Amino acid sequence: AELVLETCDLQCESNGQQHRTAAMGCRQLVVRRGQPFGLTLRFAGRGYEEGLDKLSFNVETGPCPSESSGTKCHFAVSDCPEEASWSAVLQEQDGASLSLSLCSPPAARIGRYRLTLEAATDYQGTSFSLGDFVLLFNPWHPEDTVFLRDEDERSEYVLSQQGLIYQGARDYITATPWNFGQVTRMDPSCPPASRPMPAVLRCLGIASRVVTNYNSAHDTNGNLVIDRYLSETGEAERRSKDSIWNYHCWVEAWMRRPDLAPGYEGWQALDPTPQERSEGVFCCGPAPVKAVKEGDLQLKYDTPFVFAEVNADVVYWIVGPDGSERKSTHTSIVGKNISTKSVGRDTREDITHHYKYPEGSDKEREVFAKAELEKSSVQEEDEGLHLRIKLTEGANNGCDFDVLAVIHNNTDAERVCRLMICARTASYNGTAGPQCGMKDLLNVALEPRAEKRVPLRVLYEQYGAHLTQDKLIKVVALLTDRESGETLLAVRDVYVENPQIRIRV
Repeated sequence: AELVLETCDLQCESNGQQHRTAAMGCRQLVVRRGQPFGLTLRFAGRGYEEGLDKLSFNVETGPCPSESSGTKCHFAVSDCPEEASWSAVLQEQDGASLSLSLCSPPAARIGRYRLTLEAATDYQGTSFSLGDFVLLFNPWHPEDTVFLRDEDERSEYVLSQQGLIYQGARDYITATPWNFGQVTRMDPSCPPASRPMPAVLRCLGIASRVVTNYNSAHDTNGNLVIDRYLSETGEAERRSKDSIWNYHCWVEAWMRRPDLAPGYEGWQALDPTPQERSEGVFCCGPAPVKAVKEGDLQLKYDTPFVFAEVNADVVYWIVGPDGSERKSTHTSIVGKNISTKSVGRDTREDITHHYKYPEGSDKEREVFAKAELEKSSVQEEDEGLHLRIKLTEGANNGCDFDVLAVIHNNTDAERVCRLMICARTASYNGTAGPQCGMKDLLNVALEPRAEKRVPLRVLYEQYGAHLTQDKLIKVVALLTDRESGETLLAVRDVYVENPQIRIRV
């Protein structure tokens, strides 16, 4: 008599525990490639007889499965598992019940598979559909291309559904708790941090983490220079496609890169919201973080764009009332405090050193030259005057506060300068709002080798109604030497804090 299958138990719950996929539910079988999973077959009438009955399985995935593409495989029950192909091994027989262990190769295609049993007795055979299962990447398997060695990192970057996303500004970094398992609407107005791309990678079994880059450059023409045009009062004088966002988030995924030369495995940068087309499609990455640090811009994918996000030089063009332009170059504005959540702790890990050598170091400038765009970058000259913006105390929402233009005269002569300092509300993507503070001093006397501090009072009655949900105020200071005409510009983003809420139990 033929073998007749009565039931098939895919053991979703026990397999889910062993494969660390139980959190995905037990309604369907979800397993990781390269790792055995069990199933139990129960036959009607009579049980399996070795030597008389022959059992084999078919697995198929995708719309047009084929063996040549690795999306289809036929394999018979054997005594020992095969490492390089699909295999099925008999584990235990109890009357009409038969327990087997199936295993995929560590390089199998991931996806939703259809599983079929073929039972043959003598020369007669019958096929039975056993249902579907999902095959994922396996960062626990040393032969998988996404293998991650450290168990704590696998727990944090693959299994954890909770995390922290860093926002705010370079000088005021805020941590936002985030549930990567939640479903979010893809609203373009939401910051990139709220998009679900990390959740997808972790769900597939690829280690991933959210990275925040402060003062993130958006270089549209690939020259590694961000041109900004400002009036003497700090307003945007001319629209530039280049921009600098207070912060920008992207995702890192851990994987080998067999398509590249050795040395570029590890963290790869992927940007779910790149704003630019790559080969006609809005996508960015994976770009090896190692290639970004070393300036190897010829490596795929989109490495030059990611390099510019953390390394571009900034050229401010101050446009006068007569249309004249004065140039101020800054090489150390972009790519600050690159942050991600620490492994196993709710603290911030600074990974700036993964993306770039120390700012201003010979090695950092050497890498910039390696990108063959050093000629487009003008080294920031050491002017005799230096200008920066300082916050006296914390800026609290609902209160007035002071910002200071701090001027250093590093020459032996007295200098007389014009100082303009202006404050405007702003959004995290650099868009400036209405003016909420302004001071224009025509003759500021600077003593030799001395420092001068000029305050600007920012009033709540002027900024309160225009403060965005990002709670940022952009302060621009412009210092012009009356005699030589040389110009200095300083920009700072002030984060306006909401009152802290303390709960005591």
